[in-house]
Amino acid sequence: MSNFPWEIVLAVLALVVPVFAFLWEFVFVGRKRLGYRVQVDTTARQEVAAENAGALQRLDDKDGKALTDPSFVLVRIENTGTTNIDSHDYAVLGNVQAGVKINFPDRRVAGMVVTELSDEFLRENFGENSGLGVDNIVDGDGRHVGVIQLPKVPLNQGQHYKVLAVLDRAGPKVKKCPDPEVIAGIKGGVRNGAIRETKSRTGIPRWLTVLVYLLVSIALAEPFVIRLATADPPPLDCARGTLTITGSTAFAPVVQEAAAAYANTCREARFAIEMAGSSAGLDRLNQQRGADMLAFSDGVKGNRSPQLLPRPIAFLLFTVVVHPDAGVRDLTLAQLRDVFAGRVRNWRELGGADQEVRIVDREALSGTRTTFEQQVLGAIEPGENSNDCVEPKAPAPATDVVRCRRNDTRSLLDAVAGTPGAIGYSELGAAASRPDVATVWIDGQSATLEAADHGAYPFWQTEYAYTYGEPKADSLAASFLRYLTNQVGADIVRSHGDRPCAELANPVLCRPQR
Repeated sequence: MSNFPWEIVLAVLALVVPVFAFLWEFVFVGRKRLGYRVQVDTTARQEVAAENAGALQRLDDKDGKALTDPSFVLVRIENTGTTNIDSHDYAVLGNVQAGVKINFPDRRVAGMVVTELSDEFLRENFGENSGLGVDNIVDGDGRHVGVIQLPKVPLNQGQHYKVLAVLDRAGPKVKKCPDPEVIAGIKGGVRNGAIRETKSRTGIPRWLTVLVYLLVSIALAEPFVIRLATADPPPLDCARGTLTITGSTAFAPVVQEAAAAYANTCREARFAIEMAGSSAGLDRLNQQRGADMLAFSDGVKGNRSPQLLPRPIAFLLFTVVVHPDAGVRDLTLAQLRDVFAGRVRNWRELGGADQEVRIVDREALSGTRTTFEQQVLGAIEPGENSNDCVEPKAPAPATDVVRCRRNDTRSLLDAVAGTPGAIGYSELGAAASRPDVATVWIDGQSATLEAADHGAYPFWQTEYAYTYGEPKADSLAASFLRYLTNQVGADIVRSHGDRPCAELANPVLCRPQR
């Protein structure tokens, strides 16, 4: 649907609607139509002093009897269609002379005249034996009804005539008599051919008002319809294809969210995210030499192929984590080094709970582990001696601390949370989202960007994105790297507790000033 020309459809619709409205009003609906309009219906009672009434002081019927409660009615009969009405078009039997009948319930007709002919030649239709007549009857309910019968007058388009009637009340005395009833029908006329009451034609026609509202509605709805019916056009930097992303599990949450956001905007992009650790990701990129692959690493590549080109992406904070029951929240660098060297076997030695220390490490090729060894320990950690982080794999000296390792950040946090006395380390954003582990301050400093930027907090690293050689400018790899450093990508990086490199004092090196 994204390529469907909705703009053209709405433009055509805006053109078709007024044309159709015109044809409907003047060709289809307005074909043959007989209308009437009651222009005057008023009494002549003496509501106030009648010294100026003159001839109205005494109104008589044809028998000379004075009218007791007179009223005047002026009715207009007109051809409101676009087709001429002939005498044979009236829906009455051929031997019936009258084509229109006007009933006045609760009143009798004292006199009437036909007046204001739109064309002089219409006068010939109101002669003797034309069907023009007056009658006063009593209906089946005993109600007095005055009746005016009008001939089957041929009316060309727009022609009309008027009937002025003088009436006298013949029913109960009420404030206002019932409205006149105009009865007529046209063979082949619209809406069953019945005569319709019309309104004054002064001002803007109703159909034109409706048409204007409709056109304005189309104009206002057009941008919303287009937005709802079509996908937002991709930005100019969108690329297509499939990109494999591997490397740091610490940076995996950022990569996963950014890739999902990119794919939501750029619908022809696909991502295969296989984070297996920094070193493993770099080795895979070096072996496959893929232009459609990125490897993220916590820190520099080391002595790997010079074809692996780094781009600093973010400044990552890491933190030490412990089981909540360990009873420690702040350790010095010296204490951390003693713990991970195995010189501290119980947390009570450092003022904590009476629990044995159990160390949960990352695998040897982990970028997080390398960062921990370089930035915090200043030494290489010993190998593991346990699979479950509780019991050693084989009989070991009583002085040995239980050590295990996990392959990714989530597994390490799960092990620390599920093992009393356990200690480990992970990327700050992942640890902060886990209420089942406790983060540890280092030398009285919490893991904050400000503390790291001033050299007070040591456990940080630059996150690099590696490509094999320089990617083409229009490739998905290059586009995704640009995306990570623009506003949207930077917001995602920042939301995970990290800092985009461009926001640091030295963005080229992406390292805090010391």
